[in-house]
Amino acid sequence: MKIIIGADHAGYPLKGTIVDALREWGHEVEDVGTHSRDPIDFPVVARRVCDPVRSGEYDRGVMVCGTGIGACIAANKLPGIRAALCHDVYSAHQSVEHDDANVICLGAQIVGDRLALDLLQAYLAAEMSPAEHFQRRVQMITDLEREAAKELES
Repeated sequence: MKIIIGADHAGYPLKGTIVDALREWGHEVEDVGTHSRDPIDFPVVARRVCDPVRSGEYDRGVMVCGTGIGACIAANKLPGIRAALCHDVYSAHQSVEHDDANVICLGAQIVGDRLALDLLQAYLAAEMSPAEHFQRRVQMITDLEREAAKELES
């Protein structure tokens, strides 16, 4: 799987562990930074991670910040992104199976290395359910995005 990952300065320490594991698991990984503890704002990272996911260049994205909340909020502002904040394994796989999440957001100050890797394994192993009610709900999310964009244009 092609995965793109980014972190702000608070997520930087966990990001390295994640990148190493993803590569060890056989994934193609693009690390878009940050590459230091120097301050960087998570909305900048959201753009770096999410635009290539939106274009289809990458299958899934991973964002890491302090709590994961800011990263998730920023990512979900971009049309076509369905970012999920996950701190438990059940949510990590269900976010894909039921909601077709294409970006997972993790809080480096919330989850440790081991849990982060368990979350990623669940997220990456999951596939969107073909069940009609889940497919319908994801389409409704896409429709909400389109409707909101039209409202902003008028």
